[in-house]
Amino acid sequence: MARNMYKWVEDMIASKDKKALPVLSFPSIQKMGVTVNDIVHDSDKQAEGIKIIADSFDTAAAVSYMDLSVEAEAFGSTIRFSDEDVPTVIGSIISTMEEAEALKVPEVGAGRTGDNIESMKKAREMVTDRPLFAGVIGPFSLAGRLMDVSEAMIYCYDDPDMVHEVLGKVTDFLIAYCNAYKETGIDGVVVAEPLAGLLSEDLAEEFSAEYMKKIVQEVQTENFLVVYHNCGNSTIRTINTIVNNGCRLFHFGNAINMAEMMSHIPANCIAMGNVDPASEFRNGTPDSIYKATTEVLKECSKFDNFVISSGCDIPPTSPWENIEAFFKAVSDFKAS
Repeated sequence: MARNMYKWVEDMIASKDKKALPVLSFPSIQKMGVTVNDIVHDSDKQAEGIKIIADSFDTAAAVSYMDLSVEAEAFGSTIRFSDEDVPTVIGSIISTMEEAEALKVPEVGAGRTGDNIESMKKAREMVTDRPLFAGVIGPFSLAGRLMDVSEAMIYCYDDPDMVHEVLGKVTDFLIAYCNAYKETGIDGVVVAEPLAGLLSEDLAEEFSAEYMKKIVQEVQTENFLVVYHNCGNSTIRTINTIVNNGCRLFHFGNAINMAEMMSHIPANCIAMGNVDPASEFRNGTPDSIYKATTEVLKECSKFDNFVISSGCDIPPTSPWENIEAFFKAVSDFKAS
């Protein structure tokens, strides 16, 4: 039976015993004895890893692998794979309006998108006690990978028509991709739009927010939520372009002050964040991450619509002991 996810949001806000919702998936490779390269090419292993995380930690929801190279690969980008790091896009495939106009929108299932959809079908059968979200890249972040991330910022000024041409095509693909995820029976998608976190408010509205609104309008239902993630450092300055995109859940990175961010979030929406995934989860110690998590909780727990989380995707090689310390800090804080 499909969950009413709008009610799930309301229940989370009303709850005095909120569970953590970190973006936690890739560290499962440590328990499986496989590499990142293994898991990003294997839907069975992805589903198994999601199940391992769900069995290990009492999270508010389960989240799939946040591999932001998948959609760019489907469009034809070259991808660098690694045993320990998340895949990355190499170079660009668009630098002119002619190339933008010639860009073909791939069918859902191209590249590894089909494997990812299969992994969520399998994970849905394994994880039934909590909502399950798939990871998807955001429109401007995908367009930026096709045009080269640094160049995309310049194109917004020098060739905005080309950027919009690409954005229109990637948005059409992302809508179809998200709707394919919906058909698997999962509960929503986390749309990662980090590149928009580098834009000014006007540019963020024009080149990200308008396309995010279209995705939300075409995809979100009471049984399928769109969660917005942005780990950029301009999110507080551009918050009006974010909170009006139609989402009910927002996730922010550690580049901003989470308590300050909470003051901008509508009371009927949830905001999640923002323990540093690199400095704490991957490179910290159990003591340091326990302290950092507790500090975020102290600053933000006064907001009923705050949920503790990592600031972004937790790196694959993050020590398991650090992840356990994060959850212990959450448990101890609730008990205090």
